[in-house]
Amino acid sequence: MSQLINDPKFIARLQSGDNSAFKSLIGTYHSKLLIVARAIAGDVFAEDVTQEAWASIYKAIGKFEGRSSLSTWMIQIVSNEAKSRLRREKRHSSYGDVSDIGQGVDPDAFDSSGHWSNPPAHWDINTPELMLQEDQLRQCIEHTLTVLPENQKAVFLLRDVEQIDLNEIADTLAISQANVRVLLHRARLRLMMTINHYQETGEC
Repeated sequence: MSQLINDPKFIARLQSGDNSAFKSLIGTYHSKLLIVARAIAGDVFAEDVTQEAWASIYKAIGKFEGRSSLSTWMIQIVSNEAKSRLRREKRHSSYGDVSDIGQGVDPDAFDSSGHWSNPPAHWDINTPELMLQEDQLRQCIEHTLTVLPENQKAVFLLRDVEQIDLNEIADTLAISQANVRVLLHRARLRLMMTINHYQETGEC
């Protein structure tokens, strides 16, 4: 589905008002947009923000020009909705856990392309993105993602799944690039621990 949504034919269906295509889009991307909403606006407003974002996406899809991927365009919409809600509620999002990188987090563990500078032992694949393609590891990775803090999960999904530029992620989540990198390293290292444990023991 992630490849399908950038298919001009699928986008044309969305823009023509094809409800089945829009339902497929919601089924695939609702959870990801909800994660972004939670990372920015918090749990209290996340569901409302995401619903508002879907309404905005539905109304604006006819104006989508393909200057970015459809997923990036939708993520920007939910980000804007979340920030607008925060302004209305006079609240501020909190990224408190980025102030201290913590023990065991090496800021040079990954290069700018997302490859490991020094791949961990036991790993046969050196990028988190390719790890997600390994069926035997998928269940463990998905479980780990469910227990990550929302801001770490949002950054990981935006960078390593959606392949969005770090600068754009910083703008989307309204945090600095340095904080984006810290959150990304934390998420990747948590996954590294999960995958190393799986490869050593065969268990999540």
